[in-house]
Amino acid sequence: MTRDDTRLAEAHGIPMEQVVDRLGIAGLRRLGAELVGPCPVCGGTDRFGVNVLTNVFQCRKECGPHAKGDQVSLVQLVLGKSFPEALEWLVGPRQELSPEERRALDARAAENRRRREEAARRAREQAILQARTVWARAGAAEGTLVQDYLARRGIPAPLLAPMPKCLRFVADLPFTVPVKGEAGRWRTIHTGPAMIAAVQDDAGRLGAVHRTWIDLDQPSGKARIVDPEGEHADLPAKKVLGSKKGGAIRLRSPAGATTMVMGEGIETTLSALVAEAVPGAAAFWAGVDLGNMAGRRRLGQGLRYAGLPDLADDEAFVPPAQIRKLVFVQDGDSDPKLTRAKLEAGLRRAMALRPGLTGAIVHAGEGRDLNDVLRGT
Repeated sequence: MTRDDTRLAEAHGIPMEQVVDRLGIAGLRRLGAELVGPCPVCGGTDRFGVNVLTNVFQCRKECGPHAKGDQVSLVQLVLGKSFPEALEWLVGPRQELSPEERRALDARAAENRRRREEAARRAREQAILQARTVWARAGAAEGTLVQDYLARRGIPAPLLAPMPKCLRFVADLPFTVPVKGEAGRWRTIHTGPAMIAAVQDDAGRLGAVHRTWIDLDQPSGKARIVDPEGEHADLPAKKVLGSKKGGAIRLRSPAGATTMVMGEGIETTLSALVAEAVPGAAAFWAGVDLGNMAGRRRLGQGLRYAGLPDLADDEAFVPPAQIRKLVFVQDGDSDPKLTRAKLEAGLRRAMALRPGLTGAIVHAGEGRDLNDVLRGT
């Protein structure tokens, strides 16, 4: 491309949903601002997502060099085309434009970008407000099914006492999914008891809630979420509402703690806590998910497993300044090499931004997480 080739701006003005339709990508279901489902290249069930507000897609298994990005990258991924070929497929061959036409196209692209960013900002603010409403409605976790659920996971109340204040309970929390073809409308497919966890940002403000629906008749203690109308397959019993970027679930925060232990999930992190994985008074925070712990990485040829952080990402998790040692707990139920690369990127980012910080990764073993070890499974 040259300075005079404005087709990329034109491509960026195409809504991602239109690109998905043109490519014939099937099996995606709407979850909030995302279309989620199997990757059109490497399959799976829910590893592929398209954010219709930011016009960005990603395959969490990173099945190729163009497994995340914009409209052109999506065409490259699905059709196996080069960048010039994908660009031409989207908007046609290059045409010479007059200066006036070029300025008009640039202005239209800038307006499209402004609208997307404004829509994303409004959606984020609305989600945070909804999360705070759920948190305000929730009651204390002591003496509720939260304690029974955690006991089922090998974390009985006596070992955990006192119960973390960041955990609460709702007896009848709705589980909602978007109404197909009706933007902004949702329907309830399940209502039941749930553990609510506060996700706090670096200033301690609640930006999101992590919800785990409970059913102690199930072996895992988690509810089985089934869509009675059959539009959705069984859905995960854990969901996040709000803005989790850079946040954490602060399960234990002793005053003056200089060591922090962080797993992806609540159960993994609590397993480390009750097992006294780190001697002394350490903080135990859950990172919500691997992407939040790792942040964006530098990707490209030969960099998939390099574990190099993209330091331009200012929304990734970074521990408080008082923390001098950060320990990540690696789950073993996903690609171990890729998972470690992501955790290494998270540690390197933290160490770059917190001079003097040291980091470590502990691993329960392939195919297992720390809670499996705690329960002897």
